Amino acid sequence: MTTVLIVDDQPLQRLGFRMLLDAHPDTSVVGEAGHGAEAVRQTASLRPDVVLMDIRMPGVDGIEATRRIVASGSRSRVLVLTTFDLDEYAYGALRAGASGFLLKDALPDELLAGIRAVAAGDAVAAPALTRRLLDAFVKKSPEPADSGGAEADARLAGLTGREQEVLLAMARGLTNTEIAELLVLSASTIKTHVSKVLAKIGARDRVHAVIIAYETGIVGTERPR
Repeated sequence: MTTVLIVDDQPLQRLGFRMLLDAHPDTSVVGEAGHGAEAVRQTASLRPDVVLMDIRMPGVDGIEATRRIVASGSRSRVLVLTTFDLDEYAYGALRAGASGFLLKDALPDELLAGIRAVAAGDAVAAPALTRRLLDAFVKKSPEPADSGGAEADARLAGLTGREQEVLLAMARGLTNTEIAELLVLSASTIKTHVSKVLAKIGARDRVHAVIIAYETGIVGTERPR
């Protein structure tokens, strides 16, 4: 059972999400919040697996709410919902610590799959979409990398050569199967490498690992196919 907190300033939008999630036996809505400050409080008290977070809300918006939830050390993962494809606010949410984002017009099955993926610590977007979003994230984000120089390099210092290859492949948007084919290894071995990479660089999930790869300079915005 995946527990979900719905955060949106539109009551009808929250009702729609609740009806969808309550109709499936493997998801349970444990609460609703109409603004970011309430989302932070309810996340602390309810400890949901996933926070379904709207971005544009009065007062504390979804980006700041996400930042506060992640900074608190909460086990809850944030899945951002945005109205516009490649919305600049979504990049801010990723940098704040969101585990991924979907469009509000996503099909019901896509939303459910996204919630399950985030709860499992995986990326929510298809690899091709992940590549496009993260390229735009790097090019358009107004903030410089959070860490630079020696501090940035330190995040990669514990990786073996093979693990750096895996991280680079992840940053290129490859799936575990594609990485296995590229490196001529089994899928189970790649899965183990991915888990070790996440642990060593302090990444919350695969999306965060890709962002760290960009921030540390292990990969740039232009990559070979």
